[in-house]
Amino acid sequence: MHLAAGSSGGSALPTLLFLGLMAALMYFMIIRPQSKRRREAMELQRNVSVGDEVITIDAMHATVAAIDGDQISLEIAPGVVARFERAAVARVVKAPAAEPEAETAEETDADDAAAHVVEQGR
Repeated sequence: MHLAAGSSGGSALPTLLFLGLMAALMYFMIIRPQSKRRREAMELQRNVSVGDEVITIDAMHATVAAIDGDQISLEIAPGVVARFERAAVARVVKAPAAEPEAETAEETDADDAAAHVVEQGR
C-alpha cells in the first residue's frame, strides 16, 4: 500500500488575510488611541503655567508655584511647596464659573413670589 503524504491542498491566503486584519484591528483599537492619549498628556504638561490648578497622577490637588525645566513646584497647602516632575501632572483643573451669591438667588425667589401674589390679586 502506498500512502500519499497529506497535503492541505488549500491556500494560505485566507490565513494571511486574517492575520493582517487582526494586526490592523489591534493597531486601530489599541496602539493608535494610546499614542493619541500620550501626545495629549505631553501637550498638557508642556502648557502648564504658574498659577494653574492641577491634579497630579496620584490625585493630589495643587497650584503651580514655579516651573524649572522638567521640574514643577506645586503648592499643596498654604505655604507648603513640593517639587514634582512635570510628568506628574495628570490634568489642569479649570476654574469654576462664578456662581451667583445665595442672597441674590433668595432675593430673586422673593421677588417672584411677590409678583405671583400680586397677579393672583387682580
